[in-house]
Amino acid sequence: MTSSGKKKLADSVPAQVPKAVVNRLSFYLRELQRLLRDGKETISSRQLGRLLEFTDAQVRKDLAYFGHFGYPGIGYRCDELVTAIRKILATDQSWNVAMIGAGNLGRALLGYGGFEQQGFRVIAAFDAHPKKVGTSIGTVPIHPMDQLESLIQQQEIKLAIIAVPAPAAQEVADRLVVAGIEGILNFAPVTISLPNTVSQVGVDLAIELEQLSFSVCNRKFAAARKLNRGGKHKAADKPADLADALADDDSELESPDELASGDLLEGESA
Repeated sequence: MTSSGKKKLADSVPAQVPKAVVNRLSFYLRELQRLLRDGKETISSRQLGRLLEFTDAQVRKDLAYFGHFGYPGIGYRCDELVTAIRKILATDQSWNVAMIGAGNLGRALLGYGGFEQQGFRVIAAFDAHPKKVGTSIGTVPIHPMDQLESLIQQQEIKLAIIAVPAPAAQEVADRLVVAGIEGILNFAPVTISLPNTVSQVGVDLAIELEQLSFSVCNRKFAAARKLNRGGKHKAADKPADLADALADDDSELESPDELASGDLLEGESA
């Protein structure tokens, strides 16, 4: 520990970090950035967890994968934790990104300002439609597909977003791999096959809605089951009781790797 009590980012990231942990880091980062904009300087794991509906133990354990942060009796300094998480996620640097597909979805994605705020610069778009080639979406020029490989290599682009129809997605992915792309965000509603040397994240909006509908129905079912176990059968009482059960129930949240509350405090070593 330094004389100030500040904890340090680990020199290296563990080889096996659960995907759920990395996902939560992004949530922590967004919330901390919002807190900074609102003028908040410090926050405890309990406060951060409450804002995101995680336990304080979950927050501490997630961060403990990457080092030790915080100050005893104070918690985390928001600006320092933002800097640390950005370094962990490698967004403390700027990434050049290519967009493949300039249809409705591609245009909508290119209009999203959040990419550049987080360090991702979409600097080139590609499309097979002759009428789109040579135009721009905002400041991003649209190039023909036959320039894909050469421009990706010339502009040192390492990340790509696929926003093409499903039948074309695998062919596009294969070309991106050959061009030297190292990570692909796939919005096409189909699974693509990539070599182990290329990372991918798939975003299927229909699947996300299916997960949401399941969560809504499962939450209601769990709440109704909770009422039945409690012997609350009076019809007049059910609407209010069900609302209370829905508010209290957290059975759909899985935290198999949670620490017991109080196992690890800010500023303490794991």
